[in-house]
Amino acid sequence: MFLHCCTKSPDTVSKMLLVLLLVMLTSCTAIRQNLSNKIFTFPQETNTAHVRVTTSRQDLRAVTMCFRSFTDLNRDYSLFSLATPSAINNFLIFKKAANGLFELWARNKANKVEGIAYKLNTWHSICSTWDATSGLMQLWVDGVPSSRKFTSSGSNINGPIIIVLGQEQDTYGGGFDIKQSFVGMMSDVHMWDYPLSPCEIQNYSNNRSFMPGNVLNWNAFEFQIVGRVLIENKQELCQ
Repeated sequence: MFLHCCTKSPDTVSKMLLVLLLVMLTSCTAIRQNLSNKIFTFPQETNTAHVRVTTSRQDLRAVTMCFRSFTDLNRDYSLFSLATPSAINNFLIFKKAANGLFELWARNKANKVEGIAYKLNTWHSICSTWDATSGLMQLWVDGVPSSRKFTSSGSNINGPIIIVLGQEQDTYGGGFDIKQSFVGMMSDVHMWDYPLSPCEIQNYSNNRSFMPGNVLNWNAFEFQIVGRVLIENKQELCQ
């Protein structure tokens, strides 16, 4: 992960315009599906395979991001990556190799969250919140909150947004590193443009009734699969 903070040359501007054109073209091939009782399976390490999620929203003053994931990885990997041309790590949830250690990024600034109860080969409900006014971020794993930490305030997430599941964007829409790729399963991806209350997050984590995301909604999910990512039925255990 790295940041860009320099004046853009004409060549860089041209490349950015080309990327924006490609984003517009690929969004035309995105499909919208109701993925209730479905999961994305990322079956192998790769620097290409991912899910690109489409949203019409281009300005966010706050974010709550929730999903469920399952993996046996014990190295660094990305769980959720949102980039704009001005900020590659505009909103990023990144699991570090160290046990119980996460990095939360907003507006290209990061905070470490430690001591999280996080087991391998277990489904976990993960939520993260950020608010541009306060600048505070927080991680919730299985309904249990982390400490709230100041990350970035004063400016919204805005611009042409690219959201990627399964990879971490080191450049806008690309720059994938095989050793940061996600291998496992993911489901129930929702995003809101406001901080959910603790009660609402716990309802999500405990599979109780909750208001679906108004930015990303798993029940009306618009996305494009690139490479080997499978859509499968949830594996229900016998009672």
